Amino acid sequence: MNSIGILFRFSTYGESHGVGIGGIIDGVPSGLYIDTDFIESQIIRRKGGGKFATPRKEEDRFEIHSGVFEGYSTGAPIGFFIPNSNVRSKDYDKEILRPSHADFTYHHKYGIRDYRGGGRSSARESVARVFGGSIAKLLLREFDVEILSGIIGIGGVISNRESFSKEDFLKAGQSEIFALDLELEEEQKKELLEAKHSGDSIGATAMIVVKNMPLSLGEPLYYRLDQVLCGNLMGLNAVKAVQIGSGVESSRKRGSQINDSMSKEGFLSNHSGGILGGISNGEDIVIKVHFKPTPSIFLEQKSIDIHGNERMIKLQGRHDPCVGVRGSIVCESIVAMVLADMLMLNATSRLDSLKRTYKHHT
Repeated sequence: MNSIGILFRFSTYGESHGVGIGGIIDGVPSGLYIDTDFIESQIIRRKGGGKFATPRKEEDRFEIHSGVFEGYSTGAPIGFFIPNSNVRSKDYDKEILRPSHADFTYHHKYGIRDYRGGGRSSARESVARVFGGSIAKLLLREFDVEILSGIIGIGGVISNRESFSKEDFLKAGQSEIFALDLELEEEQKKELLEAKHSGDSIGATAMIVVKNMPLSLGEPLYYRLDQVLCGNLMGLNAVKAVQIGSGVESSRKRGSQINDSMSKEGFLSNHSGGILGGISNGEDIVIKVHFKPTPSIFLEQKSIDIHGNERMIKLQGRHDPCVGVRGSIVCESIVAMVLADMLMLNATSRLDSLKRTYKHHT
């Protein structure tokens, strides 16, 4: 499937080495100011280049083809396109299936092999998610909702801090690897570069926090906020696990340790990560996303070709030594689109809300 969302619906098309990546965002309310400078700033955050990311540099100049007139959304679908301008398909073997990539499964599922950088399965598609997330953020900004992200772990160098301030996240935005715990930044950089220089890759953990979160977003029982967040984040390339709040740690505790007690001032802790019963409780949403090492490494590996013959492969091309670093920005965008959808869905959950919408008809 190539779409997410119910009311705020996002769909994409395109391949890594095709003419470009494009998409449609349907359901954006009319009258939303489409700040193209903001969209560009978000896409720039995801760009490659530099010693900590892929050398592949794309211009990522987006084109908006529909749904916007004189700077504002019209209510019609917003169509966009981002051309590919820097492809090198010659770097990819036409027959050998790359270990731990989607080459094997896509080949067997569809029977057609687009060997050019992974085709549709490539993380190149995620630039479209950043565009869609930017539109969602502009909508959420109307309600003072803010989404922040950063990297808390590179390989085995992981911060044990339980929380970070907004200032920490702003500082992370200035870091080359978006490091949240600045005391660990140099060690994390060293870990990443050691993997890169040995022809290998390394995993990472990102943290995403939603501030000023509205109460009561989420549609139980089968469209819970935590369920949809985790499902869509797991749909991002290289993501192998998602935690909300205390996550895995919750399974090692007693209820008396993990329950979020309440007073008349509000919750006294946030082990739930801002979601109870699949519905937002007004506290910050706290998510950790765990990325596996980029499967594109420059060490010789055993594999097979499309005919089932055993082969050795040593990859060429331009690849991220740690895909999680740039992936943290994409996670922000995915969270934004889910929240925009939930915000719109929640508008019809109560009769008094409907009456306020249609009061001029009564």
